[in-house]
Amino acid sequence: MRTVRKISSGGVVYRRRQGATEAALIRVRDQWRLPKGQVEEGEGLQETALREVREETGLEGKVVTKLGDITYWYTNKTKQGETVRIFKRVYFYLIRCLRGDVRRHDDEVEEACWLPIEEAVQRLYYPTEREAVRKAMAFLENSGSKKPSLSARQARRG
Repeated sequence: MRTVRKISSGGVVYRRRQGATEAALIRVRDQWRLPKGQVEEGEGLQETALREVREETGLEGKVVTKLGDITYWYTNKTKQGETVRIFKRVYFYLIRCLRGDVRRHDDEVEEACWLPIEEAVQRLYYPTEREAVRKAMAFLENSGSKKPSLSARQARRG
């Protein structure tokens, strides 16, 4: 059986609202997922993540940090009926929402919505995507709790 490699990119889109952090999820075939999709020719991983987020959620954002990547295998049939084994790697980024409306998602998605980030973790279908959201939560908690540190010069001046 022939093996095909595929690369996708997507993200954990978040916003802060009334002191709480929310994440945007999509529903496809009655499964809650993170927005992600195939890297197109000439496109970088972050570009793909932002494009897929825009298409699948209706939201525009800015990449904050890379969360990591996952890999998995599956089989599929080509248009000619050949069964191929697919090795897929998906890169996930933490993406801060800048603007947009989840009602403006594309037709591939049944629904897009905002959820409290803790609830988003519980609702996601794939364990690897739940882990990506947990990493996002940890990053946001750690970056939010860091107090500005004094430079060595400021510390010496007292």
